Amino acid sequence: MRGGLSSWCRSAAAASLALLTAAAPAPRAVHVSVDAARVTAPLPPIWRFFGADEPNYATMAEGKRLLVELGRLRPGEVYFRAHNLLTSGDGTADFKWGSTNVYTERDGKPVYDWRIVDGIIDSYRAAGIHPYLEIGFMPEALSAAPPGTPYRLPWAPGVDAKGTAGWTYPPRDEKRWADLVYRWTLHNVARYGRAEVERWYFQTWNEPNLRFYWSASPEAFYRLHDVTVDAIRRALPTARVGGPDLAGAGGTFMQGFLSHVTTGTNHATGGTGTPTDFLSFHAKGQPAVVDGHVRMGIANQLRTADEAFAAFAAVPQLAGKPVVIGENDPEGCAACPGPANAYRNGPLYASYTAASYARLWELAQRRGTRLEGALAWSYTFVGQPWFAGYRQLATNGVDLAVLNVFRLFARLGPERLDARSDAQVPLDTMLRDGVRGAPDVGVLATRTAAGRVALLLWHYHDDDVAGPDARVTLDVAHVAPAAAGRLWRVDARHANAFGAWQAMGAPARPTPAQVATLTHAARLTPEALRLTGGRLTLTVPRQGVALVEL
Repeated sequence: MRGGLSSWCRSAAAASLALLTAAAPAPRAVHVSVDAARVTAPLPPIWRFFGADEPNYATMAEGKRLLVELGRLRPGEVYFRAHNLLTSGDGTADFKWGSTNVYTERDGKPVYDWRIVDGIIDSYRAAGIHPYLEIGFMPEALSAAPPGTPYRLPWAPGVDAKGTAGWTYPPRDEKRWADLVYRWTLHNVARYGRAEVERWYFQTWNEPNLRFYWSASPEAFYRLHDVTVDAIRRALPTARVGGPDLAGAGGTFMQGFLSHVTTGTNHATGGTGTPTDFLSFHAKGQPAVVDGHVRMGIANQLRTADEAFAAFAAVPQLAGKPVVIGENDPEGCAACPGPANAYRNGPLYASYTAASYARLWELAQRRGTRLEGALAWSYTFVGQPWFAGYRQLATNGVDLAVLNVFRLFARLGPERLDARSDAQVPLDTMLRDGVRGAPDVGVLATRTAAGRVALLLWHYHDDDVAGPDARVTLDVAHVAPAAAGRLWRVDARHANAFGAWQAMGAPARPTPAQVATLTHAARLTPEALRLTGGRLTLTVPRQGVALVEL
């Protein structure tokens, strides 16, 4: 598998380098205007959430290094979600898998062991990160799976596992499951402190509307959710609980869940409804290979978000509740490489991220949704080939371009300013068609807490093919006409380790000197700038992102 991945990566690198070195057409003229005196809306930091299938990477050196980088984005306000925190096993990380072995039975009696899961959460806390705590999956000793059902089915990139696994079933003993959740919550309060655990998000399971994750009915999940929430709240009455973290907007499954938590009979208490402090779902794009190149599916991701926002708003008891997009990505499987996912290593993933998050802010404002988070299900895969094509933020400890976009997000302020680009694709067009015609050259301007103007520019297209640069003329009103500032860039030639790896011949095993070169190439490097008469002109390449701070 490793050899095949490396070969595929080098082929993708060669194709990308050919695009990079092709003769550039004449730039496209774009005009952007910003009114630094006109605040239009708040801008919540929805980008400060991350996650991964494989929890045990967080305890490894490479994973810990990346957690530190994530924690630095917004100290004390970053969250991490992981699968498999209650799964049985020895704590060895693998694709779409991990384990903690918190629950076993001896002589028919429960045995609790928090050592592995404590190590995972300790790694988050050491980096200043808080858990978005997913309660799952089912420990082997508690699984109601039929006799002979394998607890874990083998899975590898490109292999479609058949059948269902024991970890996907409800508990055979509901009381023992509730006791596990109750004791774990008490343990977390004792270990990390009540004030800390009150900051966490608690949610039940993952994507129970998919057979891969849940081998029972929707009603069985509603029951599990009630029992889980009740156990958490008995241990910590002030815990922040919610869900359901469905795949997509959820359709009838979501409608049933929303009805149950508002007007249904609670399976744990017998009362009406289930405590719900936040609502969550997952939104994904849909890339494909078209005419030999990757074509992203940003419209699919945005339509999913819009549908879920509308579903929440339609339930009066839930209107105004905070919303977290518990997985928010260009497609659905971080551990699946391949030609359609060749966007991941370089600037296309970066520009897609900038364009999609900007539209999520816009959609939430339009729907009146209190969007608190949009969680990038993107972390790292330890021990895999360089630039192997997984959806991740770093490869072998070297940051990828997309991580630098989150660093640019971190420089934005809490207040959105009036800003317009004559080349920005309208939201309704993007919802309907994505970006298939003219590229999306957009702007998001903010005022920072320190009073600076920080504005994000992106040049995005669904199709990963060469195209002209955007020559952006930026007019900023109500700042000093000769204001000084800084410029950060993420594109093929800036803050892009993949481009440096391509230029050195895509080595499968970079030397220490080459690793140092890659690390340097991955860094965001500010450039000094100054307005002239309130105006600035700069170039943003196709699939590029830039941040101007004045």
